[in-house]
Amino acid sequence: MNADLHCHSAISDGCLEPAALARRAHAHGVDLLALTDHDELGGVAEAAREAARLGMRFVAGVEISVSYGEDTTVHIVGLGVDPLDPTLCAGLARVRGGRDGRARRIAAELDRIGLRDTLAGARRFARNPAMIGRAHFARHLVASGAMPDVNAVFDHYLARGKPGFVSHRWAGLEEAVGWIRGAGGIAVIAHPARYHRLSTAAFNRFVDEFIAAGGEAVEVVAGAHTQADMLRFATLARRRGLLASRGSDFHGEAESAVEIGRCNPLPPDLVPVWSRLP
Repeated sequence: MNADLHCHSAISDGCLEPAALARRAHAHGVDLLALTDHDELGGVAEAAREAARLGMRFVAGVEISVSYGEDTTVHIVGLGVDPLDPTLCAGLARVRGGRDGRARRIAAELDRIGLRDTLAGARRFARNPAMIGRAHFARHLVASGAMPDVNAVFDHYLARGKPGFVSHRWAGLEEAVGWIRGAGGIAVIAHPARYHRLSTAAFNRFVDEFIAAGGEAVEVVAGAHTQADMLRFATLARRRGLLASRGSDFHGEAESAVEIGRCNPLPPDLVPVWSRLP
């Protein structure tokens, strides 16, 4: 099964419209696709229609931004959710509501170091005005010639500890998992290798709390994961009885470590999350 259960469209911070993303996935041999835009379900219907036209299996998904502890942001993917579930939709609307203020604060910080009018520039790259994020600022700064590529923008300006980074409070872990489960979905820890700020003990506590809240799966294979990461989180899945997920975290051809549908396979002894999806 070539399942890609983590990718983004232009409805959040991806580069392709939902239908175009589905076509690209199909062209790269994807059998089962989940669209998992950040805090947003607005692209699911379009992607689902195109997947159905192509004869490709599709499940509705979302990636929820979560504040964990004092200053760590983690992401929880929901797979197989009902995109019309009122509690999930209301929760995501609340999370999205903080994005405009965050974008204004990022622009103010960039202005302080001489990068002018970045908010207007970021808005030109945002298909969904409610979802302006760091990727849109990065694309503007590349287009303006300030940096050679998106990764360089994050490294110099937008990553934690850099002059354009601002902290923000997102959803709580328990409530995010609750929204997903209430909408009939499976909660998945997204790209766990990215949570460098958590010590080993803190990460283990995070996994404990995730499972206690009803979380059921972890991304063993993710676009940013090395082979060593994959082995580490395969071991985690075995030890904690978690389902294993697989996703490219594809945003766009020039911005993603892995092409959609081109992830490593899951280790064969793990229970794939798609075995529990409708």
